[in-house]
Formats: sequence, C-alpha cells, structure tokens
Amino acid sequence: MSGRVVVLASGGGRSLDNLQQHIDDGRLAAELVGLVVSRQPLGVIERAERLGIPWQEIGRSTHPQVADRDRALVGVIDAMNPDLIVMAGWLALLPIPAKWSGKVINIHPALLPAYGGKGYWGHHVHEAVCADAPEISGCSVHFASLEYDQGALIVQEAVPFAAEDDAESLGARVFAAEKRVLPEAIAHVLSGRVSLVEGQTEWNIG
Repeated sequence: MSGRVVVLASGGGRSLDNLQQHIDDGRLAAELVGLVVSRQPLGVIERAERLGIPWQEIGRSTHPQVADRDRALVGVIDAMNPDLIVMAGWLALLPIPAKWSGKVINIHPALLPAYGGKGYWGHHVHEAVCADAPEISGCSVHFASLEYDQGALIVQEAVPFAAEDDAESLGARVFAAEKRVLPEAIAHVLSGRVSLVEGQTEWNIG
C-alpha cells in the first residue's frame, strides 16, 4: 500500500523528479498526490505538469496576509488528504496544526544544526560552508516544527568538503546525497519505522 505524499516547493523541483523516479522504479511505496508552490514561475511547476501531478500556488501574491495564507495552506493540503507532507525547497514557515504532528518533514542541504535557520537555504548554505571550509558538509531530513530547520532529525548523510570546492561544486555533491536520503526518510515515516513522539524521533525497528 502506497502512502499519499504532498510536496511543497519554491524552486526548480529536482527533488520532485527524483521522488517520482523512485516511485516508478518500485523503490518507494508512495504516490505524489499534489504539489503546493509559493510563487510563479517555477521550474517545479513544469516538472509537475510533465509528471501529471496537480499543483496549486499559495503564497504572497495569492494571499498577501499571513493569516489568510496560513489558512489557505492548511485547507489546500488537507483537501489532498496526505499521509505525509514533504517540504523540498520550501522557503517559508509552514503552519503545522496538531493534527499534522509527525506528518511533515523537511530536507536541508547541511548537517543540522549547523548552517540552519532563517536565511540559510540553497546556495546561501553552500556559500557559508565554503567560507568556513569545514571537513564535511552534508544534508539532513527532519520532522518540521514551527521554527526554521528545527525539529527532530530522521536521516543525515555527510559529504566531504574539498579545498577546491565552491558553492556550485559542493551543492552538486550535497544534492546527490539528498537524492538518497529524502526517499529513505519518506519510506521510514510512511512505513511506521520512525515517528515523532513528544518532539523526539522514535524508531520502531522490532
């Protein structure tokens, strides 16, 4: 039985393609039932239309007032009846009502808690990492909360940092890791192997 997944995105949508490929190959028991975008035009919309995934825009242009926007987001997502909500490059805080507890995950292009928080997204993360030149970077998937890049971790993968790296080269290697860990995390949550219990990740591997 496949789980119903709604994706939230604000960019090019490479993760959408990757998830659909995992589904088509039989590596992920899920169905992408809808996409919510925060603005237009976005590459992810073209990908969704090509894949036959219905999409809807909920953002500042459609709902200028934050309260209206939050209500619209909850209503639109609820109408899709998801088992899991996946933020894949979603650049705004998502209102998470209690009924969604443990049903919202986010992917971030760094090893949280490092290089997380407001303003740390996409190339900004990789530029900050390159400026500090640590030994490793990587990516994280975590249960989302009402704060940027907070919430209990599910999966992380480290990526070595090379002295010659710039934001583009590091970002490419980190995204290669994201392509592995996001489907893995989705499978863990949908299968019940991992859940959110009182704000903490709980593994069910027995």
